[in-house]
Amino acid sequence: MKKIALAVIALAASLSFIGCNKKAEAGEFTVEKGKLKVGMEIGYPPMEYYAADGKTPMGFDIELGKSVASKLGLEVEFVDTAWDGIFAGLETNKYDCVMSAATITPERLESMEFSRAYIGNGQTIVVKADSGFKPASPSDLEDKVVAYQAETTSDIFMTKQAEGGLKFTAAEFDKVINAYDELKLGRCDAVVSDALVYANYADDPAFASTWVGSADEYFGVAIRKGNSALVEKVNAAIDEMIADGTMKEIYLKIFGTDLSDTIK
Repeated sequence: MKKIALAVIALAASLSFIGCNKKAEAGEFTVEKGKLKVGMEIGYPPMEYYAADGKTPMGFDIELGKSVASKLGLEVEFVDTAWDGIFAGLETNKYDCVMSAATITPERLESMEFSRAYIGNGQTIVVKADSGFKPASPSDLEDKVVAYQAETTSDIFMTKQAEGGLKFTAAEFDKVINAYDELKLGRCDAVVSDALVYANYADDPAFASTWVGSADEYFGVAIRKGNSALVEKVNAAIDEMIADGTMKEIYLKIFGTDLSDTIK
């Protein structure tokens, strides 16, 4: 009889976790009861940006955050945060996690947790379509003015190019949209950005992507070190979204194509 009772309890606990849609208990794994607070830099289209009203957040990570919170039975709150302080805010409990096109790197894993990858990404070189400059590889950026967002993987990528001997003039910006504005105004020769970011500009005839690197980096949900409960629940939510087609729907809504293969 005791064995049966224990088995029933274990099964109930297992189903509660797998379903991933039960109400979270107060203080179990979030900063605020009943709420998933998500830190992000809302200025990185199409991953996260404001609608024309300047108030409504939109984009891939917005859709992801809403869906993950729903799976966890929580209300979602997005906390707009400057990128250069976003991980510090995570450490000081300003929010529960970061969903903001955050690349999973060995260095970051030393100080924080990450969920499983939810999308793959590579770097791309973008130029003015009518400039006549058609770089076919990063080496073609020699002696050019290259714009990109500071303290991102684009920054890391160009730093590695410089360490390899490439000489160029760096134009660093706090937001990637400013880098693209700089290019449109003709004040730089090229932009280096995430290929996923370029998807937001692909329909703009002013721009052309001339080189795309392989999908060798992966975005995940950053979570405070030691909060293994939230890591497990976010992973379960993402797995459920992949299995039930929710993730595919978000890919199609934001990018117009199914990017499921980038995380397989």
